[in-house]
Amino acid sequence: MIRKIIQIDEERCNGCGACAAACHENAIGMVDGKAKLLRDDYCDGLGDCLPACPTGAITFVEREAAAYNEAAVIANKKKMQQSGEMPHQGGCPGHQLRQFSRGQAAEEISVPLQHSQLSQWPVQIKLVPVNAPYFQDAKLLIAADCTAYAYANMHADFMKGKITLVGCPKLDSVDYSEKLTEIIRNNDIQSVTVVRMEVPCCGGLSAAVKTALQNSGKFIPWQIVTISVDGKILE
Repeated sequence: MIRKIIQIDEERCNGCGACAAACHENAIGMVDGKAKLLRDDYCDGLGDCLPACPTGAITFVEREAAAYNEAAVIANKKKMQQSGEMPHQGGCPGHQLRQFSRGQAAEEISVPLQHSQLSQWPVQIKLVPVNAPYFQDAKLLIAADCTAYAYANMHADFMKGKITLVGCPKLDSVDYSEKLTEIIRNNDIQSVTVVRMEVPCCGGLSAAVKTALQNSGKFIPWQIVTISVDGKILE
């Protein structure tokens, strides 16, 4: 049948997972860091996901598609609940509940007092001025908010000797690329290090930095480091 159904532009999707969280039918899932319509018959065509998307990657189209199947949606929800795959409505991987057991040994280790390696203020991408003097000859660290909590040695391993900028593309609901482009274009940046979490929504941060580097017209050494939710550096 021909009916109204959503369409997702993969190029515009930043992987934030907001649409998956907004979809009450679980028709949208995150696959390889991008939002995907999993099954036509799970989509009711009401479009609760559209206003949730910060990049406008979701639109309505009319095409040949299976009819909305409410019974199949209900059955899928029950299956996901029983298997523990749906701790949060919408199934966004970034919302999945997890608990880590560090063990008694971790508590008994005596760690010397660590000193902050933060060298400037403010640190939020939205607040920092693009022509701040500390950007000159700077090694830039652009980090997702959660990384400092997940990775124990964030200050010593990543922040030391760098200018630190932090943000969350999911909670801020903005595209950082324009501001980061101006920072890189207008200052003598030596290198850029991106530290992100493994969850799909952090893909928006990586994408913004890549776009900024391309739009700046400069060739600058850069790298992306991914932190697991249990605090390990992923290869």
